[in-house]
Amino acid sequence: MTYEWKENLVIKHGVAGRILQFIILHSAFVIFLTSCSVEKQIAQSAKADVLDTKALQTAHVGISIFDPSTNKYLYNYQGDKYFVPASNTKLPTCYAAMKYLGDSLVGLRYWGGENEIIIQPTGDPTFLHGDFINQPVFDFLKNNKKDVYINAENWDDEPFGSGWTWSDYNENYMAERGPLPILGNIVKVKLIGTPSLGNFKLNFYPSYFEKRNNNFFIRLLNSPGMYHVDKVYWKDTLPLFSVKRDKLQNQFQLVDSKSLFSKQEIPFVTDTLNTALEILKSDYGLNILPKVKKVVSQMGKIYSIHSQPTDSLLKPMMHHSDNFFAEQSLLMVSNELLGVMNDEKIIDTLLKTDFKDLPQKPRWVDGSGLSRYNLFTPQDFVTILNKIKNEFGMERIKVILATGGEGTISSYYKADSGYIYGKTGTLSGVVAFSGFLYTKKGKLLIFSTLVNNHTASATEVRRAVEKFLEGVRNKY
Repeated sequence: MTYEWKENLVIKHGVAGRILQFIILHSAFVIFLTSCSVEKQIAQSAKADVLDTKALQTAHVGISIFDPSTNKYLYNYQGDKYFVPASNTKLPTCYAAMKYLGDSLVGLRYWGGENEIIIQPTGDPTFLHGDFINQPVFDFLKNNKKDVYINAENWDDEPFGSGWTWSDYNENYMAERGPLPILGNIVKVKLIGTPSLGNFKLNFYPSYFEKRNNNFFIRLLNSPGMYHVDKVYWKDTLPLFSVKRDKLQNQFQLVDSKSLFSKQEIPFVTDTLNTALEILKSDYGLNILPKVKKVVSQMGKIYSIHSQPTDSLLKPMMHHSDNFFAEQSLLMVSNELLGVMNDEKIIDTLLKTDFKDLPQKPRWVDGSGLSRYNLFTPQDFVTILNKIKNEFGMERIKVILATGGEGTISSYYKADSGYIYGKTGTLSGVVAFSGFLYTKKGKLLIFSTLVNNHTASATEVRRAVEKFLEGVRNKY
């Protein structure tokens, strides 16, 4: 091999190396420009579709868009600022439930003696709930031939969460919390008979409440056009009323309404265990004795009865934003980890362990987001969603979170059904939406949009956010 030939080879290799170097640098530069272009486009869309819209000009807005494949934010607008998140608070609750409640819920624990058993409730909200046909805990209690006692020393909380709106106590979305939920801690009231003839009455389910309010019937009196309800008279010929429970006890009255009454769901006063035990005795013939004096630790082996698949609880909790399911889920996590049902204790534990890496430490006070004391940042929710994805996978997420046209987004993101999975949040002046978005180029993004103090309609705000997120899906 001649010197000249080798020199030419070296020169050729050198040229090739420089060409290769140029290609690499050029590609990197193109990627950089593309990335900058995408981030700029998202920023422009956020401004045009959300920030500058009339409905949001005077509101407080936080937006974070995150690409988990590069571990970088594509857009942050006040992503590190605190907002009232409403039902987006169910996201950390859902994470904790997915991680610590196992594949199926522990519906009851018990100790067995020769002639008796002692049961301990776990806070399971599916017990005799109408959405769950299979009831292993009830079947166990019904088929048991021994005396049954109950120990609820593991309950260490209040029926209402911190900062809940007291005036909402009569609304079905604010059922009381408790160690032994039954029937969703809701009494169902409906009208039966022929209202147009004045021949009708109110039916209570469970019937325990009807027995307690046995004078709460409506009948036509001799005087035409009048009917009598618990010594109160109306001159209307139609049931223009609603039912309201006493604040502190399970007594009900009628209040005037412009709407015809048909049916209503009202939370009942749980009185810790007492109301549940009375319902079980009155409607189901189960006599369970409270206030156990025996030390359960001396009873020997502990047995568990599992009730429902965990995700069968989490799906309606997230799809329909069920506050009761969320509150009880967090209390169940507390019971499993700490041996006691207490919101404050389990939240403190989770913030010091699973959520110690959140970008901004949230103020977290309940499981559902009913409280305005809750404060989270968009970046907090992005981090929580990323943890859910990494630890449990998108296939499970796609079952638990609603997609376009389902649940609380049944009227939104219909064009993106199957491409967006998220959790909404709504309170007066608050609209939140956080979740996962698959772009048309196949990228998976995590987003969080939090809006506070708006004075427009919630629909206007949701439509603005919808337009923005659909634009992100199309451009990236």
